Amino acid sequence: MLTIDDLIQKIKFYSPGADTDLIRLAYDYAKKAHEGQKRLSGEPYINHCLATAMNLAEMKLNQNIVIAGLLHDVPEETMPDNPEVALKEIKHNFGEEVSTLVYGITKLGKIKYRGMERYLENLRKMFIAMAEDVRVIFIKFADRIHNLETLDAQPPAKQKRIALETMEIYAPIANRLGMGEIKGKLEDLSFKYLYPKDYEELKTDVSKKYKLKGECLKKIRLKLLKAVAGFSVEQNNASESKTKNAERIKIYSIHGRTKRLWSIFNKLKTKNAEDLSRIYDLVALRVIVNTVAECYTVLGIIHQIWKPLKGRIKDYIAQPKPNGYQSLHTTVFCDDGEIVEFQIRTKKMHDEAEYGVAAHWYYDEKGSVAPANNELKWVKELTKWKKEFEENQKFLETLKIDVFQNRIFIFTPKGDVIDLPENSTPIDFAYTLHTDLGDKCTGAKVNDKIARLDTKLQNGDVVEIITDRNKKNPSSDWLRFVKTGTAKNKIKNRLQKTKKESI
Repeated sequence: MLTIDDLIQKIKFYSPGADTDLIRLAYDYAKKAHEGQKRLSGEPYINHCLATAMNLAEMKLNQNIVIAGLLHDVPEETMPDNPEVALKEIKHNFGEEVSTLVYGITKLGKIKYRGMERYLENLRKMFIAMAEDVRVIFIKFADRIHNLETLDAQPPAKQKRIALETMEIYAPIANRLGMGEIKGKLEDLSFKYLYPKDYEELKTDVSKKYKLKGECLKKIRLKLLKAVAGFSVEQNNASESKTKNAERIKIYSIHGRTKRLWSIFNKLKTKNAEDLSRIYDLVALRVIVNTVAECYTVLGIIHQIWKPLKGRIKDYIAQPKPNGYQSLHTTVFCDDGEIVEFQIRTKKMHDEAEYGVAAHWYYDEKGSVAPANNELKWVKELTKWKKEFEENQKFLETLKIDVFQNRIFIFTPKGDVIDLPENSTPIDFAYTLHTDLGDKCTGAKVNDKIARLDTKLQNGDVVEIITDRNKKNPSSDWLRFVKTGTAKNKIKNRLQKTKKESI
């Protein structure tokens, strides 16, 4: 059973300067507050608080977020009629930052999914809370993971409901925030309850496959380590002479990664196949190095040793995924004809691939660092939507397009990258850049060729917007084909404003 000592040990490993006395005080406070309360499983309620905090520590989050995880249920579960008293005590004992986070979780805790109307309204509240302080969602993820891990205690109907809302809401949000590890956990834990038979069969098959590949991966790992040991990378010296120093490649780790069950399940359906041998990235070797230059050097070494599969080399460092994911991927024919995928990345890239935006709140001795504004621009856009969408159904439709749908990269003529939902048009592109650019748009060029304004853009397109500075209003016809909530809102607002001015 998990103990407070386990949590302290975990935190001290990645944050030696953490205030462990304060963390113990938070645990004791939560334990006393939840005294006598039990979960449906019969275990003491404090176990859930501890597990939530441990999930946050697994993400290497700073101590204030971990403490908020320990205290996240105190106001709602111990003082439901007067949570302000508990929040005041928390602020006095643990500071304003912790109190603010617990307050955010308390507001989300009141969300109950009953019926479509209630479901949609509460979904909107969740996004608004997240836009105010995204750290709240980290705690909600940690809380949800443990709830899923202990879902056996719930009635079957509730198991499926919780699993479904996790799959439809929480996992896509985790993906959009670049939190790959959290997304994978949420999906696999939900998969178990949504399709229990498929889950168990696939789990058994993958386990057998991994055991068969285990010895092969060990040999491949040793062979690569030996090859890398003889290589070095030239680095520019910081001195004025700009001489180059050859430095040994620093490998933090080479470890195996098994593809998540839900991801495999979906890939098998897409390929209309039942044979796991067709999933080339079922098992991958992750190579974690120190610098970007080392990533490319290691890729070259791998291709010197093993033959790469055609069309399976992907450079997500030069062109990251819309959620920020960066890595080099290659699939090669290894010894004995085995097909193995390699994923090569720096330690920073690895941390951000696992925990996305949350990686910016890793603990260090100087405190925590918030992410750059552009990384959470899409979250901040949600705060504007709450005024624009009075109808819940329209809000959900827009949310699914702007947030949950697959993304594409579009380039400006200057080379700036714009992240848009699939099937976006030049008008969506224009309004994403600037309202005036959209309002004054008269045409567009896609890859240097004149294109219709309702053209569906493809990943990697270069788009130039043609404008007329004398043009004041967008066309109402554009509302028939634009995809993004941003474009729809700006077009409607401008048309309404013009209508009022003409009266």
